[in-house]
Amino acid sequence: MHNECKFGKMKPSQIAARENLLLNYKIWLSSITGDGLLEGSTWELLRAIKKEDSISKAAKVTGISYRKAWGDLKSAEELLGYALVTKKRGGLDGGCTTLTEKAIKLLEAYAALQSKLDETVEKAFEDFKVNIKQ
Repeated sequence: MHNECKFGKMKPSQIAARENLLLNYKIWLSSITGDGLLEGSTWELLRAIKKEDSISKAAKVTGISYRKAWGDLKSAEELLGYALVTKKRGGLDGGCTTLTEKAIKLLEAYAALQSKLDETVEKAFEDFKVNIKQ
């Protein structure tokens, strides 16, 4: 197969790259007015809090500052209208932060939504690749 573009002949690696396209997409939740944002890093933070029982440890795991973690949580709580975490202050055993029941349900619902969207987007992208080859 011989493909040319306006800059000259395409190298085989360029042809392969065009035939092996990847689709990347993001989803996020916001208010109707566009205020507030629940996006990928927020979901990662919530999953890490669930695993670590600590905002500090969760922030480290996700690669964000403790301050940003708290800010993201507060923004998400304001957007949703309910608490996502329950805090227990330190003591002999130290403090902990756990997800509320609503936050756990939110994570489960998000995982289900992400799975359905992945399936739908993958099918649409396969159709797209077929159409561009015609």
